[in-house]
Order: sequence, then structure tokens, then C-alpha cells
Amino acid sequence: MFGIIRPCAHSLPERLHSEWLGHLCGLCLALRDEHGQAARIVTNYDGLIISVLTQAQLASVHRRTAGPCPLRGMRTASVADGAGARLAATVSLVLASAKLSDHAADGDGAYARRPVAAGARLVARRWAARAHRSGLDLGLDTGVLLAAVRGQREVERAVTPGGSLLAVTEPTELATAAAFAHTAVLAGRPGNAEPLAEAGRFFGRIAHLLDAVEDLAADRAAGAWNPLLATGASFAQAGVLARDAAAGIRLALDEVAFTDRKLVHRLLVHEVEHAIERTFAGADPDYYPPVVQPGKKGRRAKAPKPPGSGSCWWPQVELPPATRGPIFGCAVASWMCCTCQVCCRDPYPGPWSGLPREGWCANCGDCGNCCDICDCCKCAKHCDCDYCGCDC
Repeated sequence: MFGIIRPCAHSLPERLHSEWLGHLCGLCLALRDEHGQAARIVTNYDGLIISVLTQAQLASVHRRTAGPCPLRGMRTASVADGAGARLAATVSLVLASAKLSDHAADGDGAYARRPVAAGARLVARRWAARAHRSGLDLGLDTGVLLAAVRGQREVERAVTPGGSLLAVTEPTELATAAAFAHTAVLAGRPGNAEPLAEAGRFFGRIAHLLDAVEDLAADRAAGAWNPLLATGASFAQAGVLARDAAAGIRLALDEVAFTDRKLVHRLLVHEVEHAIERTFAGADPDYYPPVVQPGKKGRRAKAPKPPGSGSCWWPQVELPPATRGPIFGCAVASWMCCTCQVCCRDPYPGPWSGLPREGWCANCGDCGNCCDICDCCKCAKHCDCDYCGCDC
């Protein structure tokens, strides 16, 4: 699972969290139904935004009942269905195919081996072809998305120190703008296309910037290309652009006619803003402002980072003293999925390697207080305000 929109269970009211999970599962099942079991590996948190946007503009909700799944504790669920889920699957698959092609062309990591690169190119072509067929059924020309993503390589080659970060993020912005705007077409609300394209452009900018910030240390160590290294931009400069884009999303969404905007607002306003703060806090050691320790005049210390969340199930799988074999490891992996330890425990031990891994809800501990979640003072008309009374 990947993506910048990773809401915690307690940062959304129960109804909205159930809807969000329904869109996530709907995206996964749409990928399976349209493109085969293997395509489900491209399920991602950001892709489901397309499904959310489509449904939020429709007069009626399209749902279906999904069977038991280990990630839901082997429970059935009502999940998103219809054109929105299919569009989310198509967009996710076409962008994943482009990313896979880039890795194969660059020889990144395991892709430096010719058999691996050849296999990746084959899968990428197959995914792109399937996404193109699905896109045509939905009235979307996926060539627009592919052209935008493939243009990234030319943009990166042209970047020099002192260049603009916005020039680097432009291809991503174009792709996300096209995807967001097409939700208005599917929903039969053409007047929403322009503001949704604007929101999509800003969302693509944020996603690209946050990815660059998160990967900076690893890219520097590996000598890989990174927008911040290539342009010489600082964390502060990237932060200003990201926060300005978040404000742009908020303004653009105010111009969209939704049937029910609550989940859209929570994800694309509150959760995006939280993702920005979370990413920069994790990457920049100087992000937290210095504070004066009580009773120690003149001494300064960093404000402590909030703790991560623990597991909500017992018994827990502890860190093993040695690695596990494939059969026993599969059994342990199934147990950990069914008991939500991969979601709610941070860190959780890898079922095969035993190495600590970041839980899917690793950042639940820094969601802020109820007024931060609801932000009622600015968003009372959009929020359910289940957590506070709008007088915060």
C-alpha cells in the first residue's frame, strides 16, 4: 500500500471511515475484475480518491457486497462499485505501468538484471493495454496520462541547479488534473470539470513534492535523481509550494457542486494538510521548533514527536530470533493480517525476515487533537464535527 492519503481510524467519524474503506476495497476488486488478480498489487490510497470524487457527485450511491478478506479480519463489507471504482482502477494501472517501465529503463535495483527488466517491460505493456481498453469504455483516453508521465524523463534531463521545482512537477500535475476532471464527466456534471482539474493539478504537485522529500536521503545515498537535489531547492522551499497547493485544493473544491462533499473534504483538505506536516516532520530534523524547557532558562530542546500506535489484538507476533521458512512465514503473515497487526502495530515484525516494518497506520499517534481533526472554525459547513462542538 502506498500513497500520501493515509487517514487513521480515529481521524475520521465511523461513517466516513467506513466509506473510505469501502472505496479502498472497491478499487482493489475493480482491479481484480477488470485486469486480473496480479493487478491488485497496484491498489493504493491515493487512487481511491478518484472513486470518492465520482461518487460524491452522483445522486445515488453504487455499492456491492464483497466477500471475506484477511485485511478486514475475514469479514464481508459493502464496497464502492460502478464507474468511479473502474476509473480509479484504470488510472492506478496506467500510472503503475508507466512507473514500471521507468524502473526497467533506469535499471533501478533489481531491474538492473536483464531478465527482471524484460519481465517488467512485458508486464508494463500488458497493464497499459488493459488500462487503455478500460479507459475507452469509460470515455478516457489513457494516452493523455501516459504522455504526461513519460514526459517526466525529458523534464528531468532539462533541469539544472537553480531550476524551478514547479517545472519538475508539471507532468504529474497534468496527469492528476486529467483524472480528477474525468470524474465530472462520469458523474454527468461537466461544470465541475474545470475546478476539479485545478484541484487535481495541485494534488499532483503535492504528491510529487512529498515523494521527493521522503526519498531525499535514500536518493542522496544511492546517487539517484531527486528533484530537490537536481534543483538545489531546500525543505523550506518545497514546504511553501506544498502548503500553497493545499490552500489551492481547498479553494478549488469550494467551486465544485457535490451531492455529498464530506469525505472529499476530509481527504483532500484535512488529510492532505496532515500528510504535508507528517512528511516534512519526518524528513527534516529541524522541523519541530525549539522550545524552552521549563525551569531551565536559555536551554532549548526539540519538541518531542508523538509516539506511534500499538497493536490492538492479542496475542501479538513478537520479533523472532531467526528468519522463518516460506510455509511457516505464510501462516504467520495470514495470522498477522487477520488480527490487524500489520495495520495497527508499529513496528510489526516481518513474517518471514523478522525485521521491524512500519505499520500501515504508523502515524496514527500524530493525528492531533479533536479540533485539529475537525478544524471547525474554518470548515464547519463541510465537517461532521463528531469530535468537537464547533466552538473550538
